[in-house]
Amino acid sequence: MGKNKHLERKMESRHIRMISLGGVIGTGLFLSSGYTIHQAGPVGTIMAYLLGALIVYTVMLCLGELAVAMPYTGSFHVYAKNYIGPATGFVVAILYWLTWTIALGSEFTAAGLIMQQWFPQVPVWCWSLVFMVVIFLINFFSVRIFAESEFWLSAIKVFAIVGFIVLGFLAIIGVIPLEGMHHAPGLSNLTKNGLFPNGWYGVFTTMLTVNFAFSGTELIGVTAGEAKDPEKTIPQAIHTTLWRLIIFFVGSIVVLSALIPYKVAGVTQSPFVYVLKQMHIPFAADLMNFVVLTAIVSAANSGLYASSRMLWSLGNEGTIPKFFAKTNKNGAPNVALVFSMLGGIFALVSSVVAADTVYLVLVSISGLAVVIVWMAIALSELNFRKRFLKEGHQLSELRFRTPGWPFVPYFALIASGLSCILIWFDPQQRIALYCTIPFVAICYLIHYIWMRKATKN
Repeated sequence: MGKNKHLERKMESRHIRMISLGGVIGTGLFLSSGYTIHQAGPVGTIMAYLLGALIVYTVMLCLGELAVAMPYTGSFHVYAKNYIGPATGFVVAILYWLTWTIALGSEFTAAGLIMQQWFPQVPVWCWSLVFMVVIFLINFFSVRIFAESEFWLSAIKVFAIVGFIVLGFLAIIGVIPLEGMHHAPGLSNLTKNGLFPNGWYGVFTTMLTVNFAFSGTELIGVTAGEAKDPEKTIPQAIHTTLWRLIIFFVGSIVVLSALIPYKVAGVTQSPFVYVLKQMHIPFAADLMNFVVLTAIVSAANSGLYASSRMLWSLGNEGTIPKFFAKTNKNGAPNVALVFSMLGGIFALVSSVVAADTVYLVLVSISGLAVVIVWMAIALSELNFRKRFLKEGHQLSELRFRTPGWPFVPYFALIASGLSCILIWFDPQQRIALYCTIPFVAICYLIHYIWMRKATKN
């Protein structure tokens, strides 16, 4: 029997579009944006997010050509294996699996902490356990249940962001008064302390944080293996990526940058809560906590989905024991789901008992992992197109083509690489390089040993 290239195709167009939109709206925007404003300044932050949106859009254009031509479950792991090398494919899958698995542990903890604010008498671990069970069951029964739940979770986040942007611009023009201000703030706060109060240095060193905020967009590629009509749904989702990122991310950042002094941002609380409190919005903290909880549950839901598909794909390709490629009667990769959930539980435990050692290393690696995956996507597309033409095919055969080839994939590859290198100049983020480079080297070594052993057998 040949390998299965995908699982059951049960995702509809509306699921893919909402997952591609809501998947990128998470704690990176709701919480980390304050840090970026504090480091880069208002104008610097807007520029960083615009550049980040451009980078991720070019990556998605590369992924679009690959995903439509080869709509496989495992997506970019399989592309990296075929068009860069088997070892790189293995490393990409492990890095991406680790990214979402670590996210699982942190999301379950964060969800428990938020619930404890409303129910202080219930321990955090109880709420974490509740969310673990719910997320696991959503993913275990059917991909259709996952897609439907993620559709509505994403819808809540989208409506919340739209509402925040509308309220924010009303505050900027003076329709909604702000605490302590007797006139419309306008956009003067953007340049009040100079365009770049911390210099250009702050803009570039925050690019990894910005890229982290955009992580999740590449889920479009993972869903290709379970989409009903990938040739239509994947291009539709990708074509609308740029304007969605600009409207929801850059729109939010403009509001935050205009209404929060950059020295205050990211110091004590979510910048969204700060702005809503300044507007005297009733129950501002509770409202944002609910939205953040929704984002956390959505991230955990997507995290278990993405990490399990990576393990399934590795098992399906024979890179790890084929035991991991087993599915239940509903077509869900149950073995991969269990192991991914166990990985999330290990991350959660390590965050409590080894926060300054094991967990710090895991978080540092996962911070860079997504950007490395983006680089692999761009390089895979370059090599795919070259091989496709070399084999005598015509471009007209491709249902989706990356525009501006080869400049777009080269830009995606180089810009993603630079955002990794630039964190060397930020002492707070430098540990990510110290941890990730040896980890990647170890992954290559493990693959070499495993393949050599398999060949002998």
